[in-house]
Amino acid sequence: MLVTEGLRATLRDEERSFTLDAGGLVVAPGECVGLTGASGTGKTLLLELLGLLRRPDPGGRYLAGAVDLAALWIRRDGRAALADARGDLFGFVPQSGGLLPFLTAGQNIALAQRIAGRVDPAHVAALVARLGLGPVRDMAPALLSIGQRQRVAIARALAHRPRVVIADEPTAALDPENAAEAMGLLFEAGREGGAAVILSSHDTDLLDRFPVTRYRLEARVENPGAIVSALTPGARRAA
Repeated sequence: MLVTEGLRATLRDEERSFTLDAGGLVVAPGECVGLTGASGTGKTLLLELLGLLRRPDPGGRYLAGAVDLAALWIRRDGRAALADARGDLFGFVPQSGGLLPFLTAGQNIALAQRIAGRVDPAHVAALVARLGLGPVRDMAPALLSIGQRQRVAIARALAHRPRVVIADEPTAALDPENAAEAMGLLFEAGREGGAAVILSSHDTDLLDRFPVTRYRLEARVENPGAIVSALTPGARRAA
């Protein structure tokens, strides 16, 4: 279970500040969560915060079970502890796929296992089969279609059996048919592996097609030069 309590992140320059209020998020094992909101409301910032890629403001809590992940940022061994937690808990699906061009599709998928120290060729083979990547497993990313590259990225994110998969607009570059297929595969593969899936998307109509818990980010101006964006929870859509 992931739970945020009073978790915030603030970006500032000389004239303005933007604060993301990420408190009140609750994600159960195997749950699928869809984050929506207008551009500029902090969806990517929220995913970075949840994925331990962005330092939170002091005072908030980010719990994975009984472990406060936010507290890792202030530990003396924080850098190593954060790296271990990222590799152990999370899998990531970037918007562009983020595949290494000098590795084949299969090698890209297996890389997550090598980094996490969980080498399991049988699980890689199962993901390749599940996502229909057998014919392209030995091909370089440059030879794959956009949809195939995104499926490889999904398989890589799931390969080391993370507890949570974080995906930032994973279907933004896909046509509607491939977008629906990729999102469905991500949710199904995540559930089958027991991983929660947290993704951001502008495509609310596409999210409506799947049983996901919805959260929306909404921004407000607190005073001149200060914007706060907060999470508004929605109901879970039945399967």
